Amino acid sequence: MHPLAGNFENLKDNEIETKIQDLSRKYFMTHNSDVQQQISMILSDYNQELSRRRQAALEKMMKTADKSIDNLVKVN
Repeated sequence: MHPLAGNFENLKDNEIETKIQDLSRKYFMTHNSDVQQQISMILSDYNQELSRRRQAALEKMMKTADKSIDNLVKVN
């Protein structure tokens, strides 16, 4: 984790997406490879956090979906 990335727990998903867009724009605005490397590291952290949240939401949805499917299928 990049030390300047901060704490992700206080951010909403749309705030993380906004930060990813902003950092991506800034990455291509600069031609300084050192700055690009630092931005890339922070972008990676934000993308990993967003991916982790989406995976957790998908797993939660799958757990609740499995229960509702059992009620729909009737075996004689």
